[in-house]
Amino acid sequence: MKLFGALLGGLLVAVLGLAMATERTGSSAQDPSAPDGLRKGGSFQQTLPAPPMAGQAREAGRETRNYPEQPPVIPHSIRGYQVDTRVNQCLDCHSRSTAIRAGAPMVSVTHFMDRNQQVLAAVSPGRYFCTQCHVPKTDAAPLVENDFRTVDEVLRDLARERR
Repeated sequence: MKLFGALLGGLLVAVLGLAMATERTGSSAQDPSAPDGLRKGGSFQQTLPAPPMAGQAREAGRETRNYPEQPPVIPHSIRGYQVDTRVNQCLDCHSRSTAIRAGAPMVSVTHFMDRNQQVLAAVSPGRYFCTQCHVPKTDAAPLVENDFRTVDEVLRDLARERR
């Protein structure tokens, strides 16, 4: 048993020594030639300025959805909106009782169903925090190349192939 303890202690000392030596000489995480992620430039240990925030999209109106059940984007700024367990400022305009007066689309009827598809009188707790699915529309450029095709494009291509 004493031998096992001595071996374990020696192994621990060796690992700590290696870690300290790596920190002194520089590890691959500090290597400036490390590959970039989505945020370009530097390694994860460097603190670089964040890129500028995207602005609000210039064109108004509703976006075309790319697939069934896609959550629509928010066509206006929500900066400063309070959405927490006590208040959901989105519902000031999008609730059943205020949507017509506000000229805003009403929250979807699916938001009034629980996980067992039982209809509720109020927005389901699972759908209460709007920004877990809906995002503001911006003029941001895509971070990565994208070859996504809408459902309509896929169906059109399938119809062409069948002819």
